[in-house]
Amino acid sequence: MGYYNDHTKEDSQRADRQRRKTRWAGIAGAVIGALLVVFSVPFLYESGLYPGTAEEAPPEQMDNQTQPDEIAFEDEQKNVNLSVSSDTTEAVEKISGAVVGVFNLQQSEFWEEDQEGSGANQGTGSGVIYKVEGDSAFVVTNHHVIEGASQVEVSLSDENRVNAEIVGSDVLTDLAVLRIEAGGVETTAEFGNSDNLNVGEPAIAIGNPLGTNLSRTVTQGIISAVERSIPVDLTGNGQPDWNAEVIQTDAAINPGNSGGALVNINGQLIGINSMKIAQSSVEGIGFAIPTSVAIPVIEDLEATGEVERPQMGITLRAISEIPSYHWQETLQLPPEVESGIFITNVVSGTPADEAGLEQYDVITAINNTQIADGHDLRRYLYTEISMGETVEITFYRDGEQRTTELTLNAQQSF
Repeated sequence: MGYYNDHTKEDSQRADRQRRKTRWAGIAGAVIGALLVVFSVPFLYESGLYPGTAEEAPPEQMDNQTQPDEIAFEDEQKNVNLSVSSDTTEAVEKISGAVVGVFNLQQSEFWEEDQEGSGANQGTGSGVIYKVEGDSAFVVTNHHVIEGASQVEVSLSDENRVNAEIVGSDVLTDLAVLRIEAGGVETTAEFGNSDNLNVGEPAIAIGNPLGTNLSRTVTQGIISAVERSIPVDLTGNGQPDWNAEVIQTDAAINPGNSGGALVNINGQLIGINSMKIAQSSVEGIGFAIPTSVAIPVIEDLEATGEVERPQMGITLRAISEIPSYHWQETLQLPPEVESGIFITNVVSGTPADEAGLEQYDVITAINNTQIADGHDLRRYLYTEISMGETVEITFYRDGEQRTTELTLNAQQSF
């Protein structure tokens, strides 16, 4: 009886093991079968062996199995084109046709001929067409772009080059006006008001940064600062002769961009780019002459070919440029005087000489307007005073405050 029970139990256990083996074999078979179906269906579908494939696929789809991908690609391209259209592209389209190349041709000797053998050395810059009047179109550019030219040519947006006449130029503001024939001119720039600019708003520079090979290059940035005052050496003696009032931007401005356009997001001209007052050793800092400064100069250049400015007939320095102990010991200023300009020289026969001003007099005000440095003086004389006008000068001599009247006449050229 015990033997029978042991044998029966052994048979039962063997049967259980067999059933488990059979169940796992079934599961493994199902998994393998499923994998075979997954990997084989795409092949069968593409080869037309999948049931219903040949009958259901349209003939045009059978001829070009990649057509669905191509349609999706075209739709994607269409969406991209729509997404990149912006105020910037519209601004560029509005004014880019008015941006031109300016070529400074200087006659050379035959042994110094340029590569084209024309006998003329060539410099390049940029300019902006701002007006068409009758048969003439007017271009504003930089003074240093056309300085020393025996001939000037302008390259229009259609790449045609035409002769240009220099109407006038101004070394102080680094501006010049050219006249060309109006034929072929299709776009003129619209002036914007640079006085309304805000730091941080978009700025777009357009010009020929490295010559005609990169004509009408567009760079974008922001207005980094407004009403910057940058000292400029006009005579090459290493001393600043003028403080240029400029717009600062981080839009890339490179050699050849000089005279090109600085544009706001509305496509309006807000400044004339200038490399003359930039430094090649720094990046992300460019300057442009604001339209608030440029427009009066342009009008004067159109009218008379030059800009007449009143002069006093002195050379000067700000007292902030010298050690403070000289304020009392040398200039004998009272302690309450903390700003002003002192005269280093008075030119004989000038308004300052006739008004009795002397070396080391310290000017602190004109017509009760405070003068802290040379920039303040020039800005007041050139923007607030007319030629021939008489002004009241407040100054200190030997520690005593005095006043004198001075009648301004035309400034001598640099």
